[in-house]
Amino acid sequence: MKRLTRKEEEAMKILWKARKGFIRELIELHPEPKPFYTTFSSVIRGLEEKGFVGHKAYGKNHEYYPLVKKEEYRKIFMSKVVKDY
Repeated sequence: MKRLTRKEEEAMKILWKARKGFIRELIELHPEPKPFYTTFSSVIRGLEEKGFVGHKAYGKNHEYYPLVKKEEYRKIFMSKVVKDY
């Protein structure tokens, strides 16, 4: 599992907190300054390509949900940090 970028981690924190949501709902939970819709959508789709996020389609709208648990990511990330030092 790869380490996420800062923006990807921010998006995942929001998604872990919300458990699921549409892009507009997730942006509402984002702290100021709020990202543009297209920017945040690109980050979420990138996370989906990496296997961190899944979605359920409702016509043209997608409801996103995390595939990786917060604890699982934290455990792997922290073990890599400790290993590197």
